[in-house]
Amino acid sequence: MSKKTSSWRRAGATAVAGLTLLSLVACSGGGSGGDDSGSATEGNLVWWGWTPDKPVADQLIAAFNEEYPDIAVEFVSKPIDNYDSVMGPAITSADGPDIFNVAPGSANGGVETFQAGAIDLGPVVEEALGSDWRDKLSASGVEGLVVDDKVVGLSAGSVYSGSLWINKDMFDAQGLTPPTTLEEWKQVCAAFQAAGQGCFVQGAGQWAFDMDTFEAIMENVEPGAYIEASLGERPYTDPAFVEGMEIWKSLFDDGIMQDGAVGLQQYPDASNAFMSGQYAMVMMGTWYTQYTVRDTMIGAMEAAGVSNPEPFTMIPIQFPDVAGTGETGNMFGDADYGLAISAQSDQQAAAKTFVTWLTTTEAGQQTVANTLNDIPSLLGIQPQWDDIDLVNPEVQLDALKEYTDVAASSTQPRFATVSADLNSAFRDALIGVATGDVTIDDALAGLQSVVDAQ
Repeated sequence: MSKKTSSWRRAGATAVAGLTLLSLVACSGGGSGGDDSGSATEGNLVWWGWTPDKPVADQLIAAFNEEYPDIAVEFVSKPIDNYDSVMGPAITSADGPDIFNVAPGSANGGVETFQAGAIDLGPVVEEALGSDWRDKLSASGVEGLVVDDKVVGLSAGSVYSGSLWINKDMFDAQGLTPPTTLEEWKQVCAAFQAAGQGCFVQGAGQWAFDMDTFEAIMENVEPGAYIEASLGERPYTDPAFVEGMEIWKSLFDDGIMQDGAVGLQQYPDASNAFMSGQYAMVMMGTWYTQYTVRDTMIGAMEAAGVSNPEPFTMIPIQFPDVAGTGETGNMFGDADYGLAISAQSDQQAAAKTFVTWLTTTEAGQQTVANTLNDIPSLLGIQPQWDDIDLVNPEVQLDALKEYTDVAASSTQPRFATVSADLNSAFRDALIGVATGDVTIDDALAGLQSVVDAQ
């Protein structure tokens, strides 16, 4: 997976970094739309991003090079948590990347923070797909990457959260079935713990994933309430949010969250713990689908420190009905990342070739689909399941097809409506409530004060 803080996915963008970047770019004259410097069929491009994982990026680049062998693309993976700090100076320099990742909302790589350092890709995508290009791309891959009518980035695909992933082999070995309610979740965790095994793992110190879990809880409490509050259409002091925070706190108090969860990061800590078989469940989204592929899972297990790994059967399940409302299966998502072209690049023509191939062509989008890292942006593209080497297709295939369909039909955003200040307030609220350092009433009042100030 890409290391997403969607996810994972993302560290909060800082206003200071954004203002510094904007002033630097303004002084340099960048961000005006750029020119077509260089060749459209030859070049050496550097692409920076926190996602996808390098093996996935290498797959995408290799497929691109089958059609454009004279454009070399080097993917440079940057850590999620300091992406903004390294991108700030790089994007104002001629020595920075030609192509860089941006993301919706206030997460790392936020379009508001870095839009001034990117050219407008509106004319580029219109040339590729026609004047009705918005109708041909997933809305989640468009709306969050546009700032004041400027297309800052083009989405390769979207990611959706709101689900859990389980190690089915661990469940089968203990004779357990996946939990569908809060009480069942507590019972399953008690059974795993009695057997000396971990149940559910979350890096609760990486608050973007805490926000995923809380949004999933709120989608169960009352669908749509989470987004309404972020837009100022409903107060965070509403009883629905009190209930949601109480459920969030109970995950820690009732033994579902592992001990020390707040001291861990989702990436790499929680992901490695799940991939190494220490825990049977993890809160991850559609980007985790890639690990159902045999070779990709082996690589992830090796990275988690497993010697001679034997792939296990991993499947997605719905977030349990923790509120008892029956509202389950709701997912939420945004563009995983947008590909932006630096206004400082002297190879913009080649960069446009790569970006449009990956994000707007059937060949590029089919390659994206087959990595199982993102749900493609171009409508109508599905994974070629018969060509994908799943660990246990008899068990996984139907579950994955249904999961992909449910995610693709989702209309709820993940980070796109969350401002940088609200993002930071969620960190304080969710981690504070989890540790008992902040009361639920104070946490919700803190969230509301941010919305009021906006």
